[in-house]
Amino acid sequence: MSSLEAQAIVIGASAGALEALSAILPVLPKGFGLPIMIVVHVPPDRDSVLSELFQAKCGLLVKEAEDKEPILGGTVYFAPPGYHLLIEADKCLALSSDEPVLFSRPSIDVLFESAADAYGSGLIGVVLTGANQDGAKGLQAIVEAGGTALVQSPKGAFSSVMPEAAIKSVPTAIVMPPEQIATCLQNIRVRA
Repeated sequence: MSSLEAQAIVIGASAGALEALSAILPVLPKGFGLPIMIVVHVPPDRDSVLSELFQAKCGLLVKEAEDKEPILGGTVYFAPPGYHLLIEADKCLALSSDEPVLFSRPSIDVLFESAADAYGSGLIGVVLTGANQDGAKGLQAIVEAGGTALVQSPKGAFSSVMPEAAIKSVPTAIVMPPEQIATCLQNIRVRA
């Protein structure tokens, strides 16, 4: 696969997310220039420890997203439990407590669709392991806006439902295990 150019990366994961993300995020080098926005389905009544957990393992800054925060390169933003994470046209983050989508808030589709609007062809969407269809519609929106779709290979996924739904929705998606997704992301050039 030829080297990709992008302005931002969005990732969605659910059941088995920790293992899949652990194969990707810690591998990204300190100088990695792109922002990464991530939705993981976490029950709204539980504190998410994802940002602390990954900050300890990663060379990049990892944090929980805050409302109206400007998006910075080299930073990983996790959606907080109980809130949808959206990207606004001015490349700021927005949090919303609108209705859950596919029983999920945060919803992967909500993040992916808003990011597709904000970044268009400069966006890479990644759907990892998960036990529902969330992310399939959003990944379709990313591809329709000219962006690139990567999907974890369902064969090795903790739960294959989400990757399978994404592949069905976006047959042109590049399908590979998380380790290869990590290598692919490492080679992305930052589009000005």
